[in-house]
Amino acid sequence: MAAGLAAQVVEVLPEHVHNGETLKLTTHGPARKARLAGRTIELFPQEDGGSFGLMPIPVLEKPGVYNLELLNDSNAVVENRQVRIENAHYPSQNLVIAKAIAGLKPSPGEQQTVSAFRTTVSTVRYWKEPLDPPVPGCLTSLFGVQRLHNGKPTGDYHAGVDQRGAAGTPIHPVAAGVVKIVEKWNLRGGTVAVDHGQGMESIYLHMSGFVAKEGEHVGSNDVLGYIGSTGRSTGPHVHWTLYVNGVPVNPGQWMTLKACPAAHNPPKATAK
Repeated sequence: MAAGLAAQVVEVLPEHVHNGETLKLTTHGPARKARLAGRTIELFPQEDGGSFGLMPIPVLEKPGVYNLELLNDSNAVVENRQVRIENAHYPSQNLVIAKAIAGLKPSPGEQQTVSAFRTTVSTVRYWKEPLDPPVPGCLTSLFGVQRLHNGKPTGDYHAGVDQRGAAGTPIHPVAAGVVKIVEKWNLRGGTVAVDHGQGMESIYLHMSGFVAKEGEHVGSNDVLGYIGSTGRSTGPHVHWTLYVNGVPVNPGQWMTLKACPAAHNPPKATAK
């Protein structure tokens, strides 16, 4: 038995997790980090004296039984738990994209800025559940779908969701947080990114205009910008992604989202 094991109390939710979802870890004891499948996340102190952290399960993680390790300040294992990751069976989707749109390249620094945003974890928690959809529209493209462009496999998947909305519709953050990116880019178009704290972040693409400013604190009722069709997009909509500790995760685990009826669900080209 590992040292400190008897003093460690852990709650792992949900009991059944799929690839693309998130494990919510609540601990009381010496654990300060958690490790699963080679990925280590921080557990943050909470007001009740315990610690809390979000463990993302990547879309491409293979289903199976994995060992979840809880680590103390010295990186020693204080508890082990087995976690079964189940297959979410994400579908495929073909996008018909004009060559001019398909050939768009990122602006200088675009990829690097988003990567830095995703990998920076802040210690203050602004978010609370439930999260809220940024616009009321239905989904024209689901999370996790395997992407084909003009019938050809891309080897990639849809890392966010596309929500329908008329041009000019206000876009709200899914939760409170601090605005970290407000940029007009070639690939993503008008982009706003929000840090919600303690490993949760979100990003919103293809905006026609901005309201938010970098560095300001926003709540879920504030407007970040407006639905547009800038960047790699074939029509007005908002593509947005929820990140947990840098990994795109299924926002449907955090809020109610409804797919558009198939007859009224033309695919929208969107940046990853």
